Amino acid sequence: MTEKMILIAVDLQNDFIDGALGTKEAEAIVPAAAARIRECREAGADIFATLDTHGEDYMETREGKRLPVPHCIRGTDGWQLNPVIREALGDCTLVEKPTFGSVRLPELIRDRIGGAEHVTIELLGLCTDICVVSNALLLKAAFPEADVQVSAACCAGVTPEKHKAALETMASCQIDIL
Repeated sequence: MTEKMILIAVDLQNDFIDGALGTKEAEAIVPAAAARIRECREAGADIFATLDTHGEDYMETREGKRLPVPHCIRGTDGWQLNPVIREALGDCTLVEKPTFGSVRLPELIRDRIGGAEHVTIELLGLCTDICVVSNALLLKAAFPEADVQVSAACCAGVTPEKHKAALETMASCQIDIL
């Protein structure tokens, strides 16, 4: 049986870790997330990293009006991947996304899967209750027979309570919580 492992590091950018929207919980997951990325890379997984990406007009967008905190503005330090994470990722596929979930990600993954009979897609990153859950649900819908998994210890939510609620939601949708 041919197998394929895909790892998706969601939005592990400076603004979500110790920048404009950073939290102590986000800072705390960096070592575990970097270790898991290295482990998957060494095991031969295809690795993708999403980048929340906004323009200078962010405050005029629908999201900016509802979350009036400029963040992940393309080209700024806050938009960059955390340096520890960037080193762990090595040569990976970067996917910019202008919103919570990337509709392009399933298409890119489909190209990598080829004829694999068993596919595992693991997600980790930030924020559990916004971008991780959005991408996990999109991927579960796109690949209903794949094992879609989320590494809980390598994710953080906007708050610990929202992190827990997002994990429960994903488990209800048959996404495995590791």
